[in-house]
Amino acid sequence: MKLFRTLSTTRLVLLSCAVAIVVAGGAFAVAARGGGGATPAPKPLANAIHDALAAAEPAGVTARIAFTNKLFPSGALTGQAGPALMSNARGRLWADSTGGRLELQSDAGDTQIVWSETKVTVYDATSNTAYVADLPAKKESAAGSGIPSLDRITAFLTDLAKHWSVSGAQPANVAGHEAYSVTISPSHDGGLLGSAQLAWDAMHGVPLRIAVYAQGSSTPVLALQATDISFGAVSASDLAVAPPAGAKIVDLSSQAGSSPPGGKQGAPITGLAAVQAAAPFAVVAPDTLVGLPRRDVRLVGPSDGRSAVVVYGRGLGAIVVVERKRDAQPAAGAAAGGGGMLGALPSISLDGVTAHELSTQLGTVLGWDSAGVTYVLAGSIPPSAAESAARSLK
Repeated sequence: MKLFRTLSTTRLVLLSCAVAIVVAGGAFAVAARGGGGATPAPKPLANAIHDALAAAEPAGVTARIAFTNKLFPSGALTGQAGPALMSNARGRLWADSTGGRLELQSDAGDTQIVWSETKVTVYDATSNTAYVADLPAKKESAAGSGIPSLDRITAFLTDLAKHWSVSGAQPANVAGHEAYSVTISPSHDGGLLGSAQLAWDAMHGVPLRIAVYAQGSSTPVLALQATDISFGAVSASDLAVAPPAGAKIVDLSSQAGSSPPGGKQGAPITGLAAVQAAAPFAVVAPDTLVGLPRRDVRLVGPSDGRSAVVVYGRGLGAIVVVERKRDAQPAAGAAAGGGGMLGALPSISLDGVTAHELSTQLGTVLGWDSAGVTYVLAGSIPPSAAESAARSLK
């Protein structure tokens, strides 16, 4: 959204980090009343946002963090070695305009996220693996980096309200600091998502809490909150921490930037007929899936490993189906029915075909093999709906 382009580097990185962690806990805190302590004066949401964006950026941020993850049901990941992002965790955060570091510790393992202006590294101590990715270059706005006017913010909120129910700015106190909290919930096509909450420091505009709730739940499924925070200069030694020697390095940027033979990415192949003609396997894409109409079909990936992506429905309630030719020689230890990580999940039977299922409060993922094709189906839908949809694709 254009409004977020006006966020300063520190605030944008902190908010992006919070959102990334909450999403990573899935595959997108306490309630808005906040904790005890003084609260700021009430003000309209547009004014609270404007004042947060206009606030002087702090020299740095140091905080203690609590991460809540109730997404995965007990036993769903049996046999899987999971990092701190897969369970409840606590840790510390250091950040300034040049970068930051977030450490999370839990019984499931430790995770460390380090970022600069150009790169982000996620280190999982459980597997001794560091995932590295380049960050997009910051684009300078031709009109400068001025604070958006109240009229522009009001227009943004009006547009947001077309698809989301948006609360006012609720005065709160988070980590001992005066804050404002806002709650949004989908008006339609929201899948299993109930609502999301964001709280920010009233004086500095820095995010202090983000939480995601499932439908019908009064406690968050995923949440990241500062439990203690201070503002001031941060030592460079707290930011510049590299993965330990011997760690496996996975460069996600180079993988994402891979091109098909010849070094050129051809024009996108879209539409059912074109995808079926070009795919090296039989693409199954009925007109509807559990009552949702087919909205998009496209072929993605290099020519030697193409996948068909089919989308049914709209918004957060959509179902995404990924189909690809089954590997002739699956990786050692990979189970039938999706292979890889999905192959280690609990198995179910789809009319005689073995599938592997991950069911959470926010959605379901299913993987299975059929007629030489590997399928992965995902959506913010209950397991019964996902399984019914999968049976329609067999």
